[in-house]
Amino acid sequence: MLLMKGARIEKPHDYFCKCNECMEKQRIDAFSHSRSRINAYKGLASPAYLSLSSEDPVFTALELSNELAKLANIEKEFKDNKKKETVQLNCFSLNDYRKLSMQCKDFVVGVLDLCRDTEEVEAILNGDVDAEQDEGPHHRASLSRVKLAIKYEVKKFVAHPNCQQQLLTIWYENLSGLREQATAIKCLVVLVVALGLPFLAVGYWFAPCSRLGKILRSPFMKFVAHAASFIIFLGLLVFNASDRFEGITTLPNVTVTDYPAQIFRVKTTRFSWTEILIMVWVVGMMWSECKELWMEGPKEYILQLWNVLDFGMLSIFIAAFTARFLAFLQATKAQQFVDEHHFSDLSTVTLPPDIEYFTYARDKWLPSDPQLISEGLYAIAVVLSFSRIAYILPANESFGPLQISLGRTVKDIFKFMVLFIMVFLAFMIGMFILYSYYLGAKVNPAFTTVEESFKTLFWSIFGLSEVSSVVLKYDHKFIENIGYVLYGIYNVTMVVVLLNMLIAMINSSYQEIENDADVEWKFARSKLWLSYFDDGKTLPPPYSIVPSPKSFFYCIMRVVNLFRCRRRRMKKDVELGMDISKSRLNLFTQSNLKISETHSFSSILNQPTRYQQIIKRLIKRFVLKAQVDKENDEVNEGELKEIKQDISSLRYELLEDKSQTTEELCVLIQKLSDKLNISMTRCE
Repeated sequence: MLLMKGARIEKPHDYFCKCNECMEKQRIDAFSHSRSRINAYKGLASPAYLSLSSEDPVFTALELSNELAKLANIEKEFKDNKKKETVQLNCFSLNDYRKLSMQCKDFVVGVLDLCRDTEEVEAILNGDVDAEQDEGPHHRASLSRVKLAIKYEVKKFVAHPNCQQQLLTIWYENLSGLREQATAIKCLVVLVVALGLPFLAVGYWFAPCSRLGKILRSPFMKFVAHAASFIIFLGLLVFNASDRFEGITTLPNVTVTDYPAQIFRVKTTRFSWTEILIMVWVVGMMWSECKELWMEGPKEYILQLWNVLDFGMLSIFIAAFTARFLAFLQATKAQQFVDEHHFSDLSTVTLPPDIEYFTYARDKWLPSDPQLISEGLYAIAVVLSFSRIAYILPANESFGPLQISLGRTVKDIFKFMVLFIMVFLAFMIGMFILYSYYLGAKVNPAFTTVEESFKTLFWSIFGLSEVSSVVLKYDHKFIENIGYVLYGIYNVTMVVVLLNMLIAMINSSYQEIENDADVEWKFARSKLWLSYFDDGKTLPPPYSIVPSPKSFFYCIMRVVNLFRCRRRRMKKDVELGMDISKSRLNLFTQSNLKISETHSFSSILNQPTRYQQIIKRLIKRFVLKAQVDKENDEVNEGELKEIKQDISSLRYELLEDKSQTTEELCVLIQKLSDKLNISMTRCE
């Protein structure tokens, strides 16, 4: 009724708002200002208000839940402390903002739970049914609400069976028969795609709109193609190191050349065919990452940690190959110098120092040699490449929760590192200051330099340092005893206290994931699926480097559309003057036409869209369900009065029973006393 009269709850200003109104309220009474904000948010987050006041309650609830979650992190005094405590009526609840955010999320899940057909589910997940129908029946759904829910981490909404059913249908688009097949058949399809990927790529280049192209554009096939491409890339990394599995034939202090006039470094810096293939794959993956960065924007790209890992891994690969290429260029220049002077045997001639350096064995190379730097960076990049496998684990129900637990564990380790580094630095500097004057006067060089102090304390965490690290050769017992005490306190603090604290944190995080494993896994799987739902990324690296004929066609169409837009603008400018003169002559007629058009346009606007009709229908169900739940769960005023009357009548009945029992007891006592008196008189 109030809403029909135009009454609305005014949304509070931003927490950091510096307007005159907020500053004045904050200055006069900060407590009342904070209380008015929380009371306003309580009204805005009410399911009844969300249902009746918003044209799109799902979108409004999602946005409001995210805003309340941010406020819970800003205003720590109103954040959920996860304890069941009661407070006085005149104080704030200890979990207001967090509770209100969860209330908005539960409202969205409740609306989704009331959907009865596919159209209603699509309306909730996409946000606009009419726009989807205008795009055509073959257009893939936008899933804007699902993307928003993933961004705001509304996990129950994404993991709801109605949402998962719709996502699964899109996942197997154009592959409806594969969805019901056994796991063995799906694995066979994956193997066939992996082996025939080059032929599939060629077929898609020349016939992107054919049946093969439609199959390859399905999200499942895109995922399989990208996973197969990455596994081939990992296979190349392993094969590149396979010649050194059983050891190397050339020792670090030995040089081997193909002919006497050859520079040794020319042979060691030359790229093999496997390394060339690895470089092609790296270039293809970097090109894909650059396109994704361009499409999503830097902010959205960085928010996804897997993108940061990919970009870092590829950057390290490029830096490693660049350093290797620089070393190859330097060695090639040295070889050109030798060839220009027609040296037949390098062992019999004296070369300049800068040329002779490239004939040295590995043990004489400088620490800053480009080839050494390249090998170090390449090793780091290989480790990061294999860790990238964790990205596809959420696709499996068994490995998905483990990958989520591993990610949560890494976050706990980063939090723990703050306290760890503080304690570690304190003892490292203290032990270095204590033993820095005894360089060469100790049993071992531990703690005599900053580097040795770091090594000793770090490896002592794993029990690889000796107690003799604090022993002196001199009879300085005071210094030695202080060293024993500090070293003992360090081991107790790090090993007994901090490491067990880290284990407890990891166990707690794992238990949280395990308690809600199904929701966490479905949420992570949905994030993985959505990355393949959008158009593009059909061909995996390195096939994505080669532009397809479809790309050329789209580029030509953009240029043609650009010229058409310019011509239309010129025609409009020319026709504008003619329209002005004609409008002066037909002013009255045009005004009447405009009036009729505005009336028809307003009537069209007043008609609710298909999406609004669906939302209205779902809200009616939600309100009716809430009323039924309230009648079943709560006690009304009439029932309370009946309970009071029953209690009062029971009280009176108990009092009457008590009085009757007392009277009967008095009568029995009187009779007993009379009998006792009679018996006493007879005895006398």
